[in-house]
Amino acid sequence: MSSNVRPESMERITTIELANAYIEEQIAEVRAQVGDKKVLLALSGGVDSSVVAALLIKAIGKQLVCVHVNHGLMRKGESEAVIDMFGKELDANLIYVDATDRFLDLLAGVSEPERKRKIIGAEFINVFADEARKLEGVSYLAQGTIYPDILESIKAAEGKKAVKSHHNVGGLPEDLQFELVEPIKLLFKDEVRVVGEALGLPHAMVYRQPFPGPGLGVRCLGAITRDRLHALREADAILREEFDNCGLAEKVWQYFIAVPDIKSVGVKDESRYEGWPAIIRAVNTKDAMTATIEEIPYEILHKITYRITHEVEGINRVLLDLTPKPIGTIEWE
Repeated sequence: MSSNVRPESMERITTIELANAYIEEQIAEVRAQVGDKKVLLALSGGVDSSVVAALLIKAIGKQLVCVHVNHGLMRKGESEAVIDMFGKELDANLIYVDATDRFLDLLAGVSEPERKRKIIGAEFINVFADEARKLEGVSYLAQGTIYPDILESIKAAEGKKAVKSHHNVGGLPEDLQFELVEPIKLLFKDEVRVVGEALGLPHAMVYRQPFPGPGLGVRCLGAITRDRLHALREADAILREEFDNCGLAEKVWQYFIAVPDIKSVGVKDESRYEGWPAIIRAVNTKDAMTATIEEIPYEILHKITYRITHEVEGINRVLLDLTPKPIGTIEWE
């Protein structure tokens, strides 16, 4: 299946049995392509890169070098989960890079959303490239390309209007010459999840909700500060914990907290207390082009509000975003 065109005869992967057959086929193809050379993978912890990592570990073991870059904009516990799963349980050849200061220093004082995104994307490439140059014998770059990426690239190449062009870890410096390894490029997202389950990845990792590449950088609205970023991370962790506890985590496509760079007056310990608002957003969608609002029971909202305002330093209000898409977008930035 080396072509970028999915054969019409290719059966949809809907069962573990079909996923296992696909995995065996890809293991054979990867071994034939790579031989005894090393393969480099940017492992974000997202669904696609995690499934690629698990598949390549089965295929070539320590020949795979995974690089996990913590840009300081991850959700609470995410980098730790990647290290535990791949570094410990799967015994992957994993390089962990804590680049928090590097990213946050560059983002200091930057409030314009697109500029923030460009800084984060460019610096990720710089960090990844720096790590790649330290390694010897790496001839291949693995990517979590999936079939919708290819379809959108084909549309763009034909001059049609597309949501985005396929790039993944694009824009690497010219001195990093790698051949691509893309073992899930003919799969749709739901098929990737079935393959992930067949590979034994945790359910929470396989069904991880969409998370923007810039991470919490586009949910810490306006210019990012370390104290507000910390408050956002803690508030978001409470939201996710409570959604897990009440069953909403399996029901809602995407849910998160956004914290804007504004403060209001509150009262704490009988004294004036200025703090930021935490904005809850919970949406359902089939294609991300439109989105509806998930109704959250008031009992759950009251519990989330109490916990955030009592457990998170710097937050003194909790708001609920009821705007569908359109007119609102899913993310705030």
